[in-house]
Amino acid sequence: MTSRLNPYISFPDGTAHAAMEFYQSVFGGDLRVSTFGEYGAPDPSLTDKIMHGMLETPSGFTLMGADTPPGMPHVAGTSISVSLSGDDADELRGYWEKLSDGGTVTMPLEKQMWGDEFGMCKDRFGVDWMVNITAKS
Repeated sequence: MTSRLNPYISFPDGTAHAAMEFYQSVFGGDLRVSTFGEYGAPDPSLTDKIMHGMLETPSGFTLMGADTPPGMPHVAGTSISVSLSGDDADELRGYWEKLSDGGTVTMPLEKQMWGDEFGMCKDRFGVDWMVNITAKS
């Protein structure tokens, strides 16, 4: 197996499952989740919380996430931005529409001075996204 780089997002108390299902609805693919309870967490409040989730999509994206365990700080969206880029304009615009729905557009997806279409948004779970559609030559 080759090395790969992918984002790993920590979600606030008990929201990881809903967030990972949301991203699955955006990108499609196979979502696998493991709860703290499956691994024998002694604290009953952790039983149904996500210890590890991984979404692998048909486009080759991998997104991982988990609930933040008690005692660990969580500041939504401040430590990660996820970048989507490529030249499949229809696919990327579709992701943009779904990710920005219910969230906040911080920079509209539009043509930029470097020639590409680019936009930034914060989704409804507080995660920052950047979308870049490469200009056709």
